[in-house]
Amino acid sequence: MGTKATILGSGAMATACAILLAEHPDQEVSMWVRNPEHAKAMAGSRENARLLRGVPIPASIQISSDISAAVDGAEFLVVAIPSKYLRKSLEQIAPQLTGHRPVISVVKGIEIDTLLRPSQIINEVLGERAVVALSGPSHAEEIARRLPASVVAASGDIALAKKVQALFTTDRFRIYTNSDLIGVELAGALKNVIGIAAGICDGLGYGDNAKSALMTRGIVEMSRFGEVLGAEQSTFSGLAGIGDLITTCISKHGRNRLVGERLGRGEKLTDILQSMDSVAEGVNTAHAVLELATGKGLEMPITAEICAVLNGQRSPEKATQSLMQRPLKDETS
Repeated sequence: MGTKATILGSGAMATACAILLAEHPDQEVSMWVRNPEHAKAMAGSRENARLLRGVPIPASIQISSDISAAVDGAEFLVVAIPSKYLRKSLEQIAPQLTGHRPVISVVKGIEIDTLLRPSQIINEVLGERAVVALSGPSHAEEIARRLPASVVAASGDIALAKKVQALFTTDRFRIYTNSDLIGVELAGALKNVIGIAAGICDGLGYGDNAKSALMTRGIVEMSRFGEVLGAEQSTFSGLAGIGDLITTCISKHGRNRLVGERLGRGEKLTDILQSMDSVAEGVNTAHAVLELATGKGLEMPITAEICAVLNGQRSPEKATQSLMQRPLKDETS
């Protein structure tokens, strides 16, 4: 007999996770969709028409706006809510999320007010419980269409990480375990900031050389930040680090890259965000990362320039010029 997993969220990644889990015939899967009308539409059409049009949702997946019904009997909770809405959403449903069921988080970001990672927010709102971060190069549009991908399941409880590995693995979705929860969560947040910068390169027409240099220096900035906050440097050379960064910086699906591209073309940030159906996590995360880095006395030149562009303090061209004119130094120092 299989287990039941409940997906909390209704976005593209939430839907992709549900579809992925439903590939196991003995796996019971439910989705909690906050908006009753959205839940009814998804259940009726068996499609997330707004974000994953054309991708069928298997009939075996239960879709409900009733949180009590959705989580009834669930052994695992899969949290797929944008980081900026995570705390508020969990607070609203916390009374129904009793017990100590493990949480699998696919959330990528840092809370701007508290500077907390997703697992920290989950434990603060729901009480101490085991959390596994599922992260890596995994655009929902591709996962839902069964294109091959590989990610990591990270937790200090490696036995639990192995359970999640078995829960999600299919013939098209390969998972490695990792004990560095801090590093995997930080990598998932930071890559979105560098993704905005990569998009700016595209918008300004800077070419492949510039983007390659940006990504390389970006992973250095990410790993140094992670090390200061207690992460393992090796995590940033793996799937959750350089792997996810590459996808974010080159993919047509990348929301953060698209924000940067449109900024590079001269559009205003407010107009860009208002026109998007989904959340670009890097916009808020950039400011949280810079605040954390400043508090640790760590220099984050790319992140600082992205924040200046997002705040309207500097044009994309001036930000590029500022980075190119930094004092010369040894690459490894």
